[in-house]
Amino acid sequence: QVQLVESGGGLVQAGGSLTISCATEGRTLSSLFMGWFRQAPGKEREFVATISGSGRFTYYADSVKGRFTISRDNAKNTVYLQMNSLKPEDTAHYYCASARWSSRKPEEYDYWGQGTQVTVSS
Repeated sequence: QVQLVESGGGLVQAGGSLTISCATEGRTLSSLFMGWFRQAPGKEREFVATISGSGRFTYYADSVKGRFTISRDNAKNTVYLQMNSLKPEDTAHYYCASARWSSRKPEEYDYWGQGTQVTVSS
């Protein structure tokens, strides 16, 4: 069993930055691939970024590449998503999730947090 708790969401102006966090409990974080997904009202949940257990490998959706950075601190059992140059279209509920392998598909993630809201004003 893995528990995930996101934090750090909020309201930010377009062009601004925000870092959201995902604290994990229940398993050694370094054994898990971690991902960030987001879901806007009326839209499907979409992949944002994923990171390998060691943090060595990261993958991003094209829509956020170059603006977002996923990272992890296994000693603190925490995964981060640093978001720069935010756009109104980044507005969504952001979720972290854990998986046994790297994937962009939400159905391949085993555990999910409750999410944190990020709102970008124009």
